[in-house]
Amino acid sequence: MTACAIEISTTGAARAAATTEPGPGPVEAAAPAEAETPRAAGTSDEGADPLRVGASGEGPGGGGTSGPGVGSAASALPAGNTAPGGPDGRGAPDASAEPPAPPRPPVPPVPAFPPGLRDGAAEAAGVPPRVIPPVLTLAADHSYAARLTAADPGAADPAWFPERWTLGPEPYAVPLPLGQPEEADSDVLPLSDGRVLIRRRVADRHTFSLLYPTGPATGEVPLGALECEDLTLLPPPPDGMSAYALVPGDRSTGVWLVAGGPFGPEHVADVAGHCSGGAWLDREGRLLALDRQLPGGGPVKAVAVDLERGGEVTPLLQIAPDSDDRLLLADADSGLLLIRSDAPGHDRLGWGVLGSCLPVRFPECLHPADVAVTPIAVQPGQMLMPENCAVALRLDGPGGSWVGLWRPAGRRMHHVAAPEGWLAGAGFWSREGTLHLPYAQPGAPCGVAVTQAPAEESPELTTAGAQPSAAPAPPGVCKPVPLGQAPLTGSTAAG
Repeated sequence: MTACAIEISTTGAARAAATTEPGPGPVEAAAPAEAETPRAAGTSDEGADPLRVGASGEGPGGGGTSGPGVGSAASALPAGNTAPGGPDGRGAPDASAEPPAPPRPPVPPVPAFPPGLRDGAAEAAGVPPRVIPPVLTLAADHSYAARLTAADPGAADPAWFPERWTLGPEPYAVPLPLGQPEEADSDVLPLSDGRVLIRRRVADRHTFSLLYPTGPATGEVPLGALECEDLTLLPPPPDGMSAYALVPGDRSTGVWLVAGGPFGPEHVADVAGHCSGGAWLDREGRLLALDRQLPGGGPVKAVAVDLERGGEVTPLLQIAPDSDDRLLLADADSGLLLIRSDAPGHDRLGWGVLGSCLPVRFPECLHPADVAVTPIAVQPGQMLMPENCAVALRLDGPGGSWVGLWRPAGRRMHHVAAPEGWLAGAGFWSREGTLHLPYAQPGAPCGVAVTQAPAEESPELTTAGAQPSAAPAPPGVCKPVPLGQAPLTGSTAAG
């Protein structure tokens, strides 16, 4: 059971609802390949074993019969006062209603391995604070995004401030600076109403506030704090107006509602073992998938946690008895699951379907040599058609980072050069099959490049919200251009 103290706001806790290739280049497309045909459960498929979902239920303690969840010990402490004002509307940007913008920085450096490659050991206690914040966090409905950006990128110890992006046909950014800079190990998470949740570490506490532009300054609504050593924000839940966090303990991991509750942070469930990752399995925000290692050790297995039943746990991935089976992405509409497992003998990226007894597949095209592959987005709205979902992947190799486009029904990956200044790892699909890739560069601090889901032709890349730079683009990087101009050619690799 996770033990931590809770500090709540008594005046302002309003409900927040929170291939080793140098890089892709124009090449001749390969001939279409025949799509893989799903096999019956139990048959082999490139080293795969059946995906078992919902085999048996556990209680919130992680074993035995089901039962109500057990809350963590908590003590209420006073928090700060509420700042005046309220969230802004989502109309066109008004310079008179925005805080003065600090100097615009270039894109933060991208780590050698993408943040999506989560390692439970890296989240354990004793890890030093990070020095570079995440590149960008998207709201649940993709209407907003937020990040920490450096006011003076050339400084040895840059000062960070929050920035909110409004996404749409003409994206724009609104800085949200306060009286003092933020630490690089703070987190920001945009809500669907335009407010931005910020988590800060202050001594042995993690504090939570909502930020929003108000006239020439930034408004802040304190939500309270949790007194604990480590805390990890989960991806935005489907409602877009709340936020959850994981708090690891000695033998269990607590799930906390940190924004969206009536009285500040609220304990929701305890899950036995060390949990990491996080993906939502339904549109209601009830079923949360976590990667769990039991207290006694052993393999990491993805489990489903029912937040409305006190944290009742159900096994989600059981590919092999001793394999580490992690869930990277899940699409609630189609049931498509993107999985990383060492069941084939080493870590491989595979896919399965929620609730299906068909085997997990590990296509060769998702395993290029000397390239790290991380899924970043799945096309929504493909009801009961997981094989037709377009999937965007981040590819990191010796030549840099670029984008892979793939469908489970196909046996090849399309390679597309990323826009210059891409916030690597950030992107989202529309229901119609348009991929949006946020980027920032000198002269275009807030832009979104778009590309269509692949058929057999190479996709075309266009941009919104920025003018092209006159400087030549480096090899393997596509320069953003005005909408409808200069189509880019991608390449395909057979799988």
